[in-house]
Amino acid sequence: MDFISCKFLACSQKPFAFPEIELPINAPRRARMDKSHKYYVNGAWVDPVAYRDFEVIHPGNEEVIATIALGSSSDVDHAVAAATEAFNTWQFSTVDERVALLERMIIAYEKRSEAFIKVMSQEIGTTLSFSREVQMPVGIGHLEAAIEALKAHQFERPSLRGGSTLIDEPVGVVGMITPWNWPVNQIMIKVAPALAAGCTIVLKPSEYSPLSAIMLAEVIDEAGCPPGVFNLVNGDGPGVGEAISAHPGIHMVSFTGSTRAGKLVTKSAANSIKRVTLELGGKSPNLFFADADLDAAARISVDACFINNGQSCDAASRLLVERKIYDEVVERVTQIVENTKVDDPMKEGSHIGPVVNKKQFEHVQRLIQVGIDDGARLAAGGLGRPAGFNKGYYIRPTLFADVTNDMEIAQQEVFGPVLAILPFDTEEEAIEIANDTPYGLAAYIQSTDQERIHRVSRKLRAGVISVNGKVGDYDVPFGGYKESGNGREAGPMGFHEYLETKAITM
Repeated sequence: MDFISCKFLACSQKPFAFPEIELPINAPRRARMDKSHKYYVNGAWVDPVAYRDFEVIHPGNEEVIATIALGSSSDVDHAVAAATEAFNTWQFSTVDERVALLERMIIAYEKRSEAFIKVMSQEIGTTLSFSREVQMPVGIGHLEAAIEALKAHQFERPSLRGGSTLIDEPVGVVGMITPWNWPVNQIMIKVAPALAAGCTIVLKPSEYSPLSAIMLAEVIDEAGCPPGVFNLVNGDGPGVGEAISAHPGIHMVSFTGSTRAGKLVTKSAANSIKRVTLELGGKSPNLFFADADLDAAARISVDACFINNGQSCDAASRLLVERKIYDEVVERVTQIVENTKVDDPMKEGSHIGPVVNKKQFEHVQRLIQVGIDDGARLAAGGLGRPAGFNKGYYIRPTLFADVTNDMEIAQQEVFGPVLAILPFDTEEEAIEIANDTPYGLAAYIQSTDQERIHRVSRKLRAGVISVNGKVGDYDVPFGGYKESGNGREAGPMGFHEYLETKAITM
């Protein structure tokens, strides 16, 4: 699949209106959601034990669109108790019962597709077109992949030498902590395989994208999920995330977020020796060789960095270019970056929107300034908002050239539309620079030499390799090396993360 089309395989969906959370496209207002101050626990919408108000801000205009309740460890205790009780039954559910639930979830999700598109654009600033083409369809894709993995899995099998029986069973109660940048994707890539495996769930979505998570809980409820199998508690990291990580009643934590937070989750989970899977940050290299199709590769290189307004953990934010074509590529990429449009996320189009919040805006601005101070050449963009914007967390699409790999702009995750270009002379040097990072989530190759592609792919220390803009289907495992995390998500490997294996010898 071509990277320019979209990052994940997009399904063709007919949109449906969802009147309960219908917000105007051009003038978002405070959402009146009856469930915004409630949590979904044991099959019902319940009041928090204790909470603090948290305002959800539209990043395009800085207006409050909803107020939610941030929970506490007491709310986590309530959800874990419900999940523990439900696990006693759900772990013994049949494959057919689990498949039927996931299929009903697809139907309920599809009915609300247009509402998910609007809400995600209002929560995180992804454009309506990108939400429709990519952010919304991934929910269906991961559900379908989980169904396929479930149907294909052999839960009981003989050992290789015979004499014993190996049985795969659900790991138990799973705590899930998800980020804001791909709200539906990061929830469904965990929830779908966990339900398929027979686990029960306590989910803490990001407090910056809670509205889509509340809608997903409604979808799961509408699909007839048994009480206690899926539970949602809104909150922040210190209040709810830490309680989930440390809770002795949770058998596994699946976390997606920053490397810094991933380390805290791991330490917090250590006392109870629970399983921890992490999908963390990245500073992904894009190796651009002289034999590449220059026009196509230049466009792919910008798209691979600026996708989702630059807010993807696997963004190709380090562009390594062979020196013999370096000046020409810099010129082509500069023109593409300069022509990248920034506009209101609530408009249809190929433009990019704002970053998610003020904190992220200030983080990106600081790193742009650091890049300038460190001596990188500012080829496009720079500090401040784009022309015509005096409100909203909009970033000028920015390109740094003549970057060296020891600069902070080449080592630290920016999470915004900022691309750094570095030259290299030989294939070996390109590989060395690419691997010279604490991260190892993704890597990209632009080349027409098949032998080189194979050779370089084997030497790159990254979990996901994209060649000439192609990306994997929903059955392909996603995850990284080094400080980009451990474990894999999506498809059969992601499904297997939620299983324990029991050996019975008679």
